[in-house]
Amino acid sequence: MIVDDDADMRLLARHVLSRAGITVAAEAHDGPAALAELDRLDPPPIPTVVLLDNQMPGPTGLDVAHEILSRVPNQLIVLFSAYLDDAIIERAKAIGITACISKSQALDLGRIITGLATMN
Repeated sequence: MIVDDDADMRLLARHVLSRAGITVAAEAHDGPAALAELDRLDPPPIPTVVLLDNQMPGPTGLDVAHEILSRVPNQLIVLFSAYLDDAIIERAKAIGITACISKSQALDLGRIITGLATMN
């Protein structure tokens, strides 16, 4: 599942993931829409990985990740943000986010997500 308020970034992520053979189960433009999509996908197919932007209108990606993990404790979440600093990465780890990836690595998403999904 891809969660990003930028439609172009969602399109890019979908394209890169699709080229890597990864099916995108859902997309959302903000945190509340992401939570609604997770509810819609439950029971399975719950997404294997949630690709989650941090800077969105309303709740941040960190806030949304916290809520997702309270509902689905083993959910793989990748925080995908242009603004990653030590404080955000530290908070992400404390919440239980699987990985933090800079948007500058967008073209590597397929390889990164495939690697995370096979580790789980």
